[in-house]
Parts: sequence; C-alpha cells; structure tokens
Amino acid sequence: MQSIFEAALSISSPWFISEMIFSEVEKRLDIYIDFETGTHFSVDDSKVKYPVHDTEQKTWRHLNFFQHECYLHCRTPRVNTGSGFKKVSPPWAGKSLGFSLLFEALLLELCKHMPVAAVSKLVGVTDKKIWRMLDKYIHETRKLEGFSGVTAIGLDETSRAKHHQYITLFVDLDQRRTLFITEGKDSETVKAFVEDFTEHQGKVEAVLDVSSDMSPAFIKGIKENLPNAEITFDKFHVSKIIGDALDTIRKREVKENPILKHSKFALVTSPKNRSDKQWKKVRELSEMKLKLDTYKALELKDAFTDIYKIENETMFAKRLTEWHSWASKCQIPEMVDVAKTIKKHWDGILKWRVSGISNGILEGLNSLIQAAKAKARGYRSIRNFKIIAYLVTGKLEFEKINPAFRP
Repeated sequence: MQSIFEAALSISSPWFISEMIFSEVEKRLDIYIDFETGTHFSVDDSKVKYPVHDTEQKTWRHLNFFQHECYLHCRTPRVNTGSGFKKVSPPWAGKSLGFSLLFEALLLELCKHMPVAAVSKLVGVTDKKIWRMLDKYIHETRKLEGFSGVTAIGLDETSRAKHHQYITLFVDLDQRRTLFITEGKDSETVKAFVEDFTEHQGKVEAVLDVSSDMSPAFIKGIKENLPNAEITFDKFHVSKIIGDALDTIRKREVKENPILKHSKFALVTSPKNRSDKQWKKVRELSEMKLKLDTYKALELKDAFTDIYKIENETMFAKRLTEWHSWASKCQIPEMVDVAKTIKKHWDGILKWRVSGISNGILEGLNSLIQAAKAKARGYRSIRNFKIIAYLVTGKLEFEKINPAFRP
C-alpha cells in the first residue's frame, strides 16, 4: 500500500513513506514521510551536498483522498553549508507555508472560477491563507515575465466598487493579456507601467500604438512616457460620448414629451442590435410631426456608427468630416459639444482606421474581472481586487514555478 502512495505522490529515494494513519471518524488521512539515514542534501540549486545537521517536523495540506482531508508530515532536514544553516525543501513542498504543490495547483485553478470565500469553505482553509498564496504566486510568476515583443498596448480603468477605488489595466493587445495593474487612473499610472515594463525587458521605444479613451490624464501620461507611441482613441469610448449626450437630451425632453418614456434602451442600442420592440419605438419618434432633439441626436448617433463600417481611409476621413459639420450646425447644445470634443481628438480618431486597434479586448477582460467581482460580491481591499484581475486576465504561467500546475 505504501509503495502505491509513494508512486501517486511521486516520492522517490531518498524519501519514503514511513507510516500512514487513516481515520474514518475524523475523515482524515495522515501520511508520514522520512528520508534514508546518511543522506546528503543540496540546497539552492547547488551541486554540493551536505550532511544533515538536524531536522524539524513539518506538515503540508495535500489533495483530498476521496472525501478525506490529507496531510503530509515529514522530518525536514537542515544542513550546514559553512556559511550558515539552510533548510532543505522537499520536492512536494509548495510555495506557501503548509501547502503541497499539488494542493496549491488545485487552489489556483479553483480560484480562477470561484470566489475565494467559496474555495475556502470547499477545501477547509482560511481565505487569508489562500489570498496570501495567490499573492505570492502572482508576484513570483510576474518576476519571470518578459515583455520584449510588446508593441501595441491598451489601457483602461475599472473600479472595485461603483465610483470607488479604481485600478488601471495595461494590456498587450496582440497577446490579449494583462501586463500590469496599478491603483488609480491618472497620468502617474502610465509612468508606473513604464517602470514595470522596462523591468521586464520591455522596450519603451518599441511601443508604437496605444489604445485609450479620451482621458486627459491618460493622454498626458502616454505623451510623457511613451514618446514613439501614436494614440488611437477607442471607438467604443467615442461612441459612448455620443450615447451619453443623447441620453442627456432624452432626459431633458422627456418631461414635456411622454412618448420618450421607456425609450432609453431603444436609443442607446446600435441599429443592428435593436429588437423589434425597440425599432417600433424608434419609428414612433420618427413619425412625430414635431421633430424632437432626441430623435435628431439619434440620427447623428446612428450615422456616426455607420462611419466605422467604412474600410477606405480617405472615405472614412471624408464621412467623419461631413458628420462633424452636421453635428456642429445641428443647434443641439449637447451634440455641438460632442462635435467640439471629436475635433479636439481628431487625429486619434482617424488613427483607428489605420491601426485598427481598440479597447474591445480590454472590455472583454474587464467583463471577466467584473463577473468575478459580482460572484464574490466585491472585494475587501484593492490588493485582493488586483490579485483576481491578474489571476483571470494575466495568462500567468504558473507552471514555471509549480510543475504540478496544468494550464
């Protein structure tokens, strides 16, 4: 029986199982491991082997044996290297105190798909220990990452709670993965990214394209810290500015025009995605004898959406110019302001047709983060929020530090 468990646990000479105690009452399996007398051990990847000076009894939580909790116990050797005493780490020992590598690999996979609190209840380990383990894995795995091939990035902010404690994500648009996460949403976030980027062999001069929203802070940070990068203003954020203006107009007019009640979703939804019921509402607005500013703004919004279907760069610029002229002269204050904003960011909007990049990838990654946040009903700290964001969007190669992890 012990030889079977030695094979299952990948325990080989000089290690061996000395005893196993199974308790059906406590639903627990305790496996005691020892090493052969006279064994010499190496430490810190050194080829030099030293005799055992003394030992210390240690315990690791391991994968369950069916429904029974399993624990590994071992006399852990300590050797004298001549320059100090060092502990020998057994091959099954995890990165965290008290977990085996296989148990940590299980926790990593579970936490990708379940709230940490739920994982804690499932495996019978405190959530604090799990959070510490996740933090350690992310920190150590990120140290091994290299960003030398990154040339196009996207940045966007997301919040831990509504309008509360923001983090900014920096994403490799080619590999569709998060490179760096930092607290805040000002220009200093770009500076922090560049510092981390260069520490991971990233070449600042090689970053030629950045997708961003029109945040003055982000624009300032990009220009100051990524000198060769051209900014593409994300089409979804540009469209959102128009959509927000349309909703403001609707709210202004709905008080005197009851027909606008319950029309919000029909107005903000793009034409290709409108339901039959929403199209019916749009037709009702178009057939009114008195033209509403809301409907005029809707025509502008839909026309702007159509511009992004144009593949020819010259025609794209021509249609955008025509749209800008129309919006500037429409005599709807909110849409005139939108036209001014678009003119101010003209080059970055035109750049989209050339670069073809957008924050759609970030929106997708952000949705994963928000879904995890919703499952967990929020996070107690910004640290935990960052941990989960890295875990679900970072594509971190945990197998580099834990061979038991299988992505």
